[in-house]
Amino acid sequence: MIDNFQQDKTELIEERLKAQVLTLDGAMGTMIQRLKLEEKDFRGEQLQDWHVLLKGNNDLLTLTQPDIIKDIYRAYLEVGADIIETNSFNATETSMADYELEHLAQDINYHAARLAREACDEFSTPEKPRFVAGVLGPTAKTTSMSPDVNDPGYRAIDFDTLVNDYYHSARALLAGGADILLVETVFDTLNAKAALFAIQTLFDDLNRKWPVMISGTITDASGRTLSGQTTEAFYTSIAHVEPLAVGLNCALGPDMLRPYVQALAEIAECHVSVHPNAGLPNEMGEYDLTPEIMAEQMQEWFDEGWINIVGGCCGTTPAHIAALHTIAEQATPRTPKAKDTELRLSGLEIFRLQG
Repeated sequence: MIDNFQQDKTELIEERLKAQVLTLDGAMGTMIQRLKLEEKDFRGEQLQDWHVLLKGNNDLLTLTQPDIIKDIYRAYLEVGADIIETNSFNATETSMADYELEHLAQDINYHAARLAREACDEFSTPEKPRFVAGVLGPTAKTTSMSPDVNDPGYRAIDFDTLVNDYYHSARALLAGGADILLVETVFDTLNAKAALFAIQTLFDDLNRKWPVMISGTITDASGRTLSGQTTEAFYTSIAHVEPLAVGLNCALGPDMLRPYVQALAEIAECHVSVHPNAGLPNEMGEYDLTPEIMAEQMQEWFDEGWINIVGGCCGTTPAHIAALHTIAEQATPRTPKAKDTELRLSGLEIFRLQG
């Protein structure tokens, strides 16, 4: 890998966020599924004889089908996306172990960022620069809970292992040209803390910083993450890293996500990002929410000034992002809350100590 660390774009990104609501891209997996790729496509020329089935390993396509991934990046850029997420959601050694491809994790992260960098540079102009967000997904393992109901003390992974994993993935994303690191789809806040600790350690080692975005997932109508935190408690748990933006994504459509977006907007001392699903999946596992209806449901969020960055998660396509971008261009961006000295603590709930 050849380091392609980008110059610090924090000031430029902040200027853009003050000027307008920025548009994030939509779902990578949805676009890949539309192509109906077969096992041979995932293997490419590099892994024709691999002993494990690889179909469904979307991140691997970064290496085996780079043109496909770059074309998806371009499709979102063409409809106005300001920020492109790298195809690296599962590109950690922990997740790649399912395919016995741990040794490719860093290469996938690096090339996912490099392809996104090239695509963004194609579309960037002085008036509308495009940015690459290096994605760090949650993995399928949790450090907060036991997967074994008969052994509540058991953990499938430990904190230090995750930190090491995230450290190498984050470094490869930055080396490939990412402008931002995005810790997303957080269902377990302790996993996110491992990612954030790894990122802070990496920044110390490189003696510079990059903007960090964090996006949690409200898993159901309980209004909590899988590890049990409310939106306010989740924000309080990670606010100490002073992220560029904190947001919500996945699991729910905009109709069900609305109250949690409002709750986050009311307390966040940073920018707020949201990229919901295109509704809930139907009986066939597909998403029915059209771009027009999704934009209509989210119009209030713009009108109320709740958000700074908007995009789409599962089920969304360039058409969805185009509809959201049209509204975002006319919207007034949210102003982050002023920092205060109130002591806020969090477990599953937020606790405020008022003097």
